[in-house]
Amino acid sequence: MALMLARRSLARSLLSRMAPAMSGGMQQGGSLDPQNSQTRYKSSHAENTNKFIVEALQHLEYPERLQKLLLTPEREVSVELAILRDNGEVATFDAYRVQHDNSRGPYKGGLRFHPDVDIDDVRSLASLMTWKTAVMDIPFGGAKGGVTVDPSTLSERELEILTRKLVQALRPILGTYEDIPAPDMNTGAREMAWIFDEYTKFEGYSPGIVTGKPVWLHGSLGREAATGRGTVFAVRELLRAIRMGEIRGKSFVIQGFGNVGAWAAQILHEHGGRVIAVSDVSGAIHCETGLDVPALRQHLADRQALTTFPGASTVPKEAILTVPCDVLIPAAIGGVITEANAGDLQCKVVVEAANGPTTPEADQILRDRGIVALPDIYTNGGGVTVSFFEWVQNLQNFKWSEAEVNTKLDVVMTDAFKAIWEIHEADGLNLRTAAFVKALQRVTRARATAQSSLAP
Repeated sequence: MALMLARRSLARSLLSRMAPAMSGGMQQGGSLDPQNSQTRYKSSHAENTNKFIVEALQHLEYPERLQKLLLTPEREVSVELAILRDNGEVATFDAYRVQHDNSRGPYKGGLRFHPDVDIDDVRSLASLMTWKTAVMDIPFGGAKGGVTVDPSTLSERELEILTRKLVQALRPILGTYEDIPAPDMNTGAREMAWIFDEYTKFEGYSPGIVTGKPVWLHGSLGREAATGRGTVFAVRELLRAIRMGEIRGKSFVIQGFGNVGAWAAQILHEHGGRVIAVSDVSGAIHCETGLDVPALRQHLADRQALTTFPGASTVPKEAILTVPCDVLIPAAIGGVITEANAGDLQCKVVVEAANGPTTPEADQILRDRGIVALPDIYTNGGGVTVSFFEWVQNLQNFKWSEAEVNTKLDVVMTDAFKAIWEIHEADGLNLRTAAFVKALQRVTRARATAQSSLAP
């Protein structure tokens, strides 16, 4: 009992100490206006991430000085970007880059364009990237960037100017061996090509400055499907570990049918899995015998609505999480499995392809119900892993075949799962805590090797 009370006290202490770090303030490169600090959905995402990290830190019992260093970003930059709109008016946009940790390699993390982006959001996601690259055991640190903009309100010319202005502003802290951006929400190969071109103007030809580039412009084969494919490898390893067998014949529900969800569905279908329900922003469909996934993807490519797909019945979008199945894969936005609906889930396994889909309260309910949750920092690590492969190919000035990329991804996903599972079995931890413990151990070991005074 005394130990439990001490750990609860430590958790409260850690969360209270982390709160100021999540609230903004003066940053390198400028100051933040408190009035611009949005709170909405991503503040809860930041808080949820920190709760999971604290649970892992409690298990590791690291000294307080080390805990503080692990939780604090190494650099935060806030800039204001001004562009000339097509109508002749000047518009300004807030932009951020948070570099959380580079103990294990260059900073790595995506760049998102979204009207709700703020420093709290970017800080939380940068931290998550540190743990994701560590749990995948690829030699990168963690970073994240964002611009507070609704890209749908800008013309292509305006968007290109904004992207190039961002590169100009952040150029001193970017670099092939320093900080390597990648696509994220509302950014893709086009924006990465602009970043590559703009950076090259100043620093010379540097294809390794950014990943997620078009395949014909130093991008990597296999990158488009990487996160979805990695999710399928994760599903395979988990089913085998918990003795549920193979993918073939299992039923799957996929919430979110964007890039990740669609590729996961396609590859599960190819492996004999039965994808019985999917959803997107327009609605949800269900077919107990299994959807024809290739036909569904073509249906959507033809700009038809998901809910008009032949041979499937429509279901309320919010009800897709409770469709009975073997494996539920949230592959859309965060915070969808909550305290309010976790008790209604009718799956055996949750595999988190989205970032932060499960709240801490819901996570505890799933544990109590015996539903296994495979955490996001591992499950969706296929994307950053193939980004690493792209970076390596750029450094080598060499291109791998898609088969080689997929084989290497399989090895990384399998090895990462084994490392998590070993901690889960040895220490009796749930898979989420085990994943964070493994990530924290790897980052701490790297820091301690370089700075012996930081050894736990």
